[in-house]
Amino acid sequence: MPSGSLSQLACLGGTPRFAESFFVGRPNIGDHSAFLKRAADILERRWLSNHGVCVQEFEKRLCDMLGVRHCIAMCNATVALEITSRALGLRSEVIVPSFTFVATAHALQWQEITPVFCDIDPATHNIDPAKVEALITPRTTGIVGVHLWGRPCNVEALQAIADKHGLRLMFDAAHAFGCSHRGKMIGGFGEAEVFSFHATKFLNTFEGGAVATNDDALAERIKLMHNFGFSGFDNVVHIGTNGKMNEMSAAMGLTGLDSIDTFISANRSHWETCQHELAGVSGISVINYNTDERCNFQYLILEVDDDFGLSRDHLLAVLHAENVIARRYFYPGTHRMQPYRSLQPQSHLWLPETEKVCQRILSLPTGTAVTEEDIRAFCSIIRAAQQHAEEIKAHLATAI
Repeated sequence: MPSGSLSQLACLGGTPRFAESFFVGRPNIGDHSAFLKRAADILERRWLSNHGVCVQEFEKRLCDMLGVRHCIAMCNATVALEITSRALGLRSEVIVPSFTFVATAHALQWQEITPVFCDIDPATHNIDPAKVEALITPRTTGIVGVHLWGRPCNVEALQAIADKHGLRLMFDAAHAFGCSHRGKMIGGFGEAEVFSFHATKFLNTFEGGAVATNDDALAERIKLMHNFGFSGFDNVVHIGTNGKMNEMSAAMGLTGLDSIDTFISANRSHWETCQHELAGVSGISVINYNTDERCNFQYLILEVDDDFGLSRDHLLAVLHAENVIARRYFYPGTHRMQPYRSLQPQSHLWLPETEKVCQRILSLPTGTAVTEEDIRAFCSIIRAAQQHAEEIKAHLATAI
């Protein structure tokens, strides 16, 4: 499909609006000189891994910010999920949403734990507690909630279900660093919460993650497990793996923490601009955040319904033709990815809300690499696409 002709239909120009592509998740960097100073100090100390000075400081600052007793920095959030689920003794079946990044399910399946997919609340996109109880069987050992888009799960309802049935409860908080629920920072709910500091997250450590918990015994197991089970020199007391964060990653995390208010301010401004620019566009809704709570505003999420005049995928094609590399999150749903679509081929039958939302969600670029002018331009492309909906559909039909 020639992008120029589609651009002409959408935006009345002969070439893409942007010469440079705008990607979802371009990293926030923070103060370059502050990071380079920390990096030089690391090289001078020659202590590159194994819970060095920067990792220790990073963990302490995380604990202070989140108001938890323990925060264990990890090499990435997927390994953190694997270690935490193993430390909690999860086995057999664990209830999770399908509308999440595939790592949530993979971290269980990798350990031969069956992820049992639960439908979502269409208003929040989070796991629906009303649907959880019907999925509990004698094989169920736990629930993993996901704070999607940084918007908290109904933690009270999930905790009540877990307590009633004697299940373990943990949260994938990959999207929710810096967010709160009822005035309490996410990090202290359930038995443990796992954060991601991947390069695409608003706070990144190049690649990394962390586990937060107030359970002393669980924290001790996780600390052992993420360092091969070592307790002191030459003394292995537990099965383990290598989940440690290195010093350079921690230095990046510390640099990001120094600039976190700047990152959040940029995200919030972009979200508010997008809401304003698209307020009168039928068939497009920008997800809401609770501004009474602390929030990272990390994701700029649109829902595209039939009233827009174009499908979500048609709009995606227009944006891509304009070098706005928007994404379909989390299409087509984890239950329709392998190995889950083969292991649970009928799961779509009990996931009707997940199926619908998977066809409507679009994530726009945001963060410090994007300006307010860029956001307004993205929105003007969307408005123009609606105005030229019939021509665009005809063009795409002939291009296939």
